[in-house]
Amino acid sequence: MRKNLQTAFSPRQYMLSQDFEIYYYNDSHQDRLRSQVKEHAHDYYEFYFFLEGNVSLRIDGIEYPLKAGHMVLIPPGVSHQAVIHDTQIPYRRFVFWVSVSFYTKLSGESGDYVYLMRKAEKEGRYISCHDPISFNAMQSKIFRLIEEIHSERFGKTAQLSLCVQDLLLHLNRTAYEKEHPNTADKEQGLYRHLLQYIETHLDEDLTLDSLARQFYVSKYHIAHVFKENLGLSVHRYITKKRLAMCRDAISGHQEIGEACLLCGFKDYSSFFRSFKKEYGMSPREYKARFLSETLQTDL
Repeated sequence: MRKNLQTAFSPRQYMLSQDFEIYYYNDSHQDRLRSQVKEHAHDYYEFYFFLEGNVSLRIDGIEYPLKAGHMVLIPPGVSHQAVIHDTQIPYRRFVFWVSVSFYTKLSGESGDYVYLMRKAEKEGRYISCHDPISFNAMQSKIFRLIEEIHSERFGKTAQLSLCVQDLLLHLNRTAYEKEHPNTADKEQGLYRHLLQYIETHLDEDLTLDSLARQFYVSKYHIAHVFKENLGLSVHRYITKKRLAMCRDAISGHQEIGEACLLCGFKDYSSFFRSFKKEYGMSPREYKARFLSETLQTDL
């Protein structure tokens, strides 16, 4: 797992940054011995994502065995200690620190960023367990943030701000929807209806605006639903579906120009460019190859 993004373990338990710090630890044998930091408390929030190991976390005197998929959120002033039961087993985790000043800044922008932090402080519930799909989605956003930290690309500071806010909002949304399943079900219901509608209206004018009018929701909400579920924009998804429909039509001996129009493309040039980008060949080359392969099969 992306060894170049790992951080050499440090027993330091104070922040150097004013806003946040994030680390990916995969300790060696010697590091695992040093990882057993004494019981301590922070003056910042700690998100701890457990990946692998034979480890328990002692929080306020209560010991919690950890499993892959556990996320722990420890507010400032709460005593805790990682207890390593077997130093021969790899010990992997992400550690994400958020300062109180950054917490205050985010909460001023929207309480949605700090829902989990407030809940942990108010209720004293520090550990949540996530299924592999949900946890992988978290890891993806964590790696995106760490990769940006290691990069030297233009706009790094602005992108880091976007990445950390995206991660925090994702964590809070996941927690909220887990506790309020009706909200998540409503989102999934909209997503399924959007897919069905697009599938049966590919030959029509499909835009964010037209979908928003059809489903009586904002186009920004629809864009978000697609990005969250598929990682694609609505436009990209519709284009992919239309190209697949065209490909099948061409395979069924439909004329290329007719297939292009029947599948909802406004002009041949945009269809041609999209088809070649998607399948690595022009529509005519695809048709010729398909006919050739069909002929060989018949022989």
